Amino acid sequence: MTFGFASPPQTPPPASADSARLGRMLEPAEWASAGIPLLRNPREVVAGLHDRHRPGPSTAIVAVLDPQERVTASASFTELAVAPDGWEFRNVLLAHLRRVIPHDLRLRAPVRTAVLLYCREGEPRWTETDGAWMWGLRDACTLHGLRCGAYIALTPDRWQVLGEGRGGRRPRPSPRDTQPLGEPGSSGAGRRERRRTTAARPDAPRTAMGIPAQNRPVPWRTGGGAPEALRHTAAR
Repeated sequence: MTFGFASPPQTPPPASADSARLGRMLEPAEWASAGIPLLRNPREVVAGLHDRHRPGPSTAIVAVLDPQERVTASASFTELAVAPDGWEFRNVLLAHLRRVIPHDLRLRAPVRTAVLLYCREGEPRWTETDGAWMWGLRDACTLHGLRCGAYIALTPDRWQVLGEGRGGRRPRPSPRDTQPLGEPGSSGAGRRERRRTTAARPDAPRTAMGIPAQNRPVPWRTGGGAPEALRHTAAR
């Protein structure tokens, strides 16, 4: 009769960091089935964000839209990642959202929508980087009380709303983008800025005639008395 020790139960090895990272991605089919609201005019949204932030490669633009799809606030930043991870993308998106707009966690249902435009090289087909950004956007919206909106990939030739069949040509650069540095109206500092945050600015106050207040002609004033009266006094 022999005695021995029973072998310990086989426990599965812990999930590797790479497999966990791959689990923090969303494929287009998952994205489409998540009920992401469609943009009424994606071309206008893309053109507006492109003109506002002038994105370069690896630039992400997160924007918050009101129910009329007007940009309430937006932020752009450059994010380089060798191994894209939705967890890290979620954190950076949440940090920028907190910087440009208060959360809506007190509302019963979200009223504002966050969309993400990511400028990258390659084809407009889905990539692992896109999947990580999708995962990060969805999670950041939940934590900030926003509705998760469209994810748009901007490549050198075109833009594509992933998870949908809509896309178009890349917006043309505005005149200020094509103006050489050093000429009047150009801003070298603005072109070197890698992180930029903006918020919707209220319209300029208008007069009863509908003319912006800053464009109204300012009446010419003297130290005292009307100009005609001064000229008559000198003639006498």
